[in-house]
Amino acid sequence: MKFFKILLKLIGALFLILLLAIATMITTMDKTPYQQMSYYKEWKGLISKIKKDTTSSSTFRVGWSKVNITPAAPTPMAGYGNRRGREYTSVHDSVYVRAIVIDNGISQAAIVSADLLIIPPTVTRILQTKLTEKEIPFEKVFFGATHTHNSVGGWGTGISGLFFSGKHDPKVAERLADAIFQAIVKAKSQMEPARLTYMESKDTLDIRNRLVGDEGGVDPEVRSIGFVTESGKKAVLSSYGAHSTIMQSKNMALSRDYPGVLVDSLENGRYNFAMYMAGAVGSMGPIEKGTDDFDEMKNQAFGVQQALLASDTVPQNDKAILQAITIPLPLREPSPRLTMDIVLRPWAFKKAFGEYPVFVKALRIGNILMVGMPCDFSGELVGGLDAYAKTKGLDLMVTSFNGAYIGYITHDKYFDRDLYETKTMSWYGPYNGTYLQEVTRDIIDRM
Repeated sequence: MKFFKILLKLIGALFLILLLAIATMITTMDKTPYQQMSYYKEWKGLISKIKKDTTSSSTFRVGWSKVNITPAAPTPMAGYGNRRGREYTSVHDSVYVRAIVIDNGISQAAIVSADLLIIPPTVTRILQTKLTEKEIPFEKVFFGATHTHNSVGGWGTGISGLFFSGKHDPKVAERLADAIFQAIVKAKSQMEPARLTYMESKDTLDIRNRLVGDEGGVDPEVRSIGFVTESGKKAVLSSYGAHSTIMQSKNMALSRDYPGVLVDSLENGRYNFAMYMAGAVGSMGPIEKGTDDFDEMKNQAFGVQQALLASDTVPQNDKAILQAITIPLPLREPSPRLTMDIVLRPWAFKKAFGEYPVFVKALRIGNILMVGMPCDFSGELVGGLDAYAKTKGLDLMVTSFNGAYIGYITHDKYFDRDLYETKTMSWYGPYNGTYLQEVTRDIIDRM
């Protein structure tokens, strides 16, 4: 009997310790309005220091390149969590890093897009030391990704890396960073005078709101930047909001998904070089039409290409303005949800997911303003921003996956919905849709 009393006391003590341990890891959601938070004041201080760079010349010089990043042997595949980081079994189409370098005679900037799920923070960390004034400094490189869910993994750390990109391999991040570096160097060596154009059209037939269906809106714009060199070569950078999720999780073939088909078709037709960047893909899904994944990829790419080639060309002024900035993005402390109201404490999140710098990037080329977000930025947040930019004489292109990552940023009206984007992938509390819209308007005002 004495033994059982001791055992019960021991179990009770262990249970109490467990409860205390859990209590140190969890708390309730903080819903303090963002305007009352210290991070909001910090942002206002940071953006106030940004000055519009009106210095310009009459001519841009532009160069471009691509570097193959297809592994020599199968690696974990990044994309869908239910794969648990399994290796790809075949190569449907090779994956690349593509770079465009722009020079206006006063300053230089680079645009980089990779056929990856995101630009991994582990790669960004390496590039921050690798990209210096000798080449093009990190602060003046604008990053994006095609967001294919069937590309190279192994670059993530912590629990999220294990599920979404497979077992961490430091050599993968090193190899990807080197490929980006080489693409920039190569593009820089091939610059020649070029004219700039901006093109815009709508493709409403290949995009849907995957979060709330017809209740919500979409961003149907296909936004493109074109370059024509003195020698007659043509390059295009295009962005669209539909997720690159045509390839399903059971398909274990390495692939660029529909952006790869789009880029290849453009390069086999009107353009010498094409690049694609995922736009505001949060809550935006493709409309799969076809007999299998590969047929659906072709149909999705064909629809986007039709819109792109039928685009209206927006006149640009004669000033070759070029300004690139990278600004730290203050946020409230991370609070990923366990339930809709119970969240992990910040220290537990950082322990499980890692801790990396968060920033927003912006690049003005002529009258075109690109804003790069550290997230899956929702297409529902873009329409008003696009219209606001036009009142300032700017054509806005918002892209996701700028080299940092904070999860999904959706419209605030859906914050309390128990859905994948608003629960599992919402990590930094409420009001971020409105906050990042304000951040973007601030950047428009300053640039």
